[in-house]
Parts: sequence; structure tokens; C-alpha cells
Amino acid sequence: MSRILASSLAMLLAATASAQGSAPLADPTRPPTVGPAGEAVVPAGPRLQSVLISPTRRTAVISGRTVALGARFGDATVESINEGTVVLKYANRRETLQLIPGMDKRERRVAAAARSGPAAWEKGNPR
Repeated sequence: MSRILASSLAMLLAATASAQGSAPLADPTRPPTVGPAGEAVVPAGPRLQSVLISPTRRTAVISGRTVALGARFGDATVESINEGTVVLKYANRRETLQLIPGMDKRERRVAAAARSGPAAWEKGNPR
């Protein structure tokens, strides 16, 4: 019985491996700057890579270069540095760089959270 189970399992694994062999799986740990075939993908324009905010200074790493608040980056001046964004001010425009492109920071509604918290349950008013 165990021999039949083992051979069935081996056949199932072989079928799964051959099906996966035809279309490679995407590597979830691959950095976003590497394409599916392993080639480097260079984003157009400056890219925000890191932000450091302390009580005494604000710095950011943009396209591999560390810049401070108010410093020059190419033709632009670093106008602001926040948790996830940096604003570059050019002569005729502003450009906002995002640490995680496509991610918008939203304010949490504290009043709604307070109404539905543990204290609300104690009062018998869950919402």
C-alpha cells in the first residue's frame, strides 16, 4: 500500500515539475530593478532609495547619492524630505519622488477607531 502511495506521489510531483518547467515562476524576493530574465532595468529619472529623518537632520538617498534637505541634486534643490517622499524643486517645476511608488499614505481616522475599540464594547456600543 505504501509503495502505491509513494509512486503516486512521485508521479504527481513529476507532473507538477514538468508543468512548471514550461513557464518560469516569478521570484518574489527579486529586487524591482531586475527584469524577469535577470537583466538590469534602469528607471528613468531620479529614484528615491532611502530616507533618514532624525531630530537634527533629514537626508535621502536618490539614485545612489546621499543628499540633505536644501542641498542640490543635479539641476534641482531638495525642497522637502518626509517619511516616504522627497520633493525636488527645479527652475520651472517640482517633482515628487516616492520611496514606494504607487503607495499613498492615508491618515487613520482616530474617532472611528475609538468608537469601535474595547471601551465601546464595555459600554455595550460596539459601533
